[in-house]
Amino acid sequence: MSTITTADGTEIYYKDWGSGTPIVFSHGWPLSADDWDAQMLFFVQRGYRVIAHDRRGHGRSSQPGDGHDMDHYADDLAALTAHLDLTDAIHIGHSTGGGEVVRYLARHGEARVSKAALINAVPPLMVKTGANPEGLPQEVFDGFQADLAANRSQYYRDIPAGPFYGFNRPGVEPREALIQNWWRQGMMGGAKAHYDGVVAFSQTDFTDDLNKITVPVLVMHSEDDQIVPYQNAGPLSAKLLQHATLKTYHDLPHGMPTTHAETINSELLTFLSD
Repeated sequence: MSTITTADGTEIYYKDWGSGTPIVFSHGWPLSADDWDAQMLFFVQRGYRVIAHDRRGHGRSSQPGDGHDMDHYADDLAALTAHLDLTDAIHIGHSTGGGEVVRYLARHGEARVSKAALINAVPPLMVKTGANPEGLPQEVFDGFQADLAANRSQYYRDIPAGPFYGFNRPGVEPREALIQNWWRQGMMGGAKAHYDGVVAFSQTDFTDDLNKITVPVLVMHSEDDQIVPYQNAGPLSAKLLQHATLKTYHDLPHGMPTTHAETINSELLTFLSD
């Protein structure tokens, strides 16, 4: 397997296919680089170099007890891009991975980056605070951690069978293979990393990070996202970014890169080609 070792000794697994302009994908919680299969195959067949890593504590990367926060996620991503000596890279992040991309750009600069895309991403801030009154109550995320600790396997079955892919919506037929693949990816990772990761994706405030980003960013978000509610995420991120294009979808699920890969890939290709 292809891995790098970070400064704190964590091994990060990654895939690196093809040649040409590099696209770096950052996955959502609690998944792995495999969640980008539909995008990586699509873009490598169109002459791009595609790269995706398993976040620390996820997938095939090692499972340290600490460092499950956005700063470490961003530092791990920076270590990977430096190891591969990427230039003019395009970074695409889904959900928690969108937060990782935003923190990476703000913390490590844009010298290696030409564009970015955020798909149903967690910035600017998910949790409700005095400054973020429309956020989700802290009790929602406490429930995530409680359910994970009580029965992680069952919880990782319930999420994709319901809100993640919108299979709980009337008239939407569940796709068993997608549910099982989500469960497989989740169970490959570590319970400690995933438990701590709930705090990372829900309580990190990316407002200042978004203000620092100057490269063009495509913000893609669905109004029917049941995991990262639309109104307090995509539109607000687009307003904070200096050069953003907001693309709104009306009835696609949080996991739309998988369920509606043809649509998402086409939109991304147009953005990358401009």
